Amino acid sequence: MAYERPRHSNVVLNLTPLIDIVFLLLVFFMLTAHFIEDQALVVDLPDANSAPAAAEHKEIVTVILSPEGVIFVNDQPVHEHELQKFLKAALDETENRIVRIRGDNEASLGSAVKVLDAAEASGAKAVDILTEKP
Repeated sequence: MAYERPRHSNVVLNLTPLIDIVFLLLVFFMLTAHFIEDQALVVDLPDANSAPAAAEHKEIVTVILSPEGVIFVNDQPVHEHELQKFLKAALDETENRIVRIRGDNEASLGSAVKVLDAAEASGAKAVDILTEKP
């Protein structure tokens, strides 16, 4: 009896249903995901043409000036009499000691000057003032 070689069948797997299911799952998770706001307080930043874009960094103390005159240090409301103490405590936790000011377009210049003075007195090495490109 002669030995017959088994014939190789060309089996082709149809991946179309698998790809359909993967896309359906992707769309489902995209639609049901909860998106997180970047900031606790929305501010209208002033425009600037010449300032370079600021890089995001976790080691930076962020101070937000609201239009109502409320000051936030790292998203926590702070009274202006305690501002220097809070800035010093926040700067002591960072390595590079940089303060970033996000002031609303309607915030007063006086509150910005108070933040600048408190940052200098707290030992900040640099102060960034954020603006938006028009």
